[in-house]
Amino acid sequence: MSARIYRPARNAMQSGKGKTKQWLLEYDAEAPRQADPLMGWTSSGDMKQQLRIRFASKEQAVAYAERNGIAYRVENPRSPKPKRKSYSDNFRWGRQDNWTH
Repeated sequence: MSARIYRPARNAMQSGKGKTKQWLLEYDAEAPRQADPLMGWTSSGDMKQQLRIRFASKEQAVAYAERNGIAYRVENPRSPKPKRKSYSDNFRWGRQDNWTH
């Protein structure tokens, strides 16, 4: 039984940063999912895959994992990409970049 501790990325479909400041402890899959022969649905007997525990800080999540004897790995968040320029910057007067098609 191992777990992953990480901070979730922002939702790509929205511009907000909701729920990105919390840390999550999420269990790894112990058994692969199986297709049901009758209905074709995928299922698993591992109930811990459905469990996500939220923490306010990384230290709290690590302390919880150590206190309960859970093997864990910490994935630090990536640095944000540099801000992209706007479309109107392509037609700005006095721009420094060369014109490309």
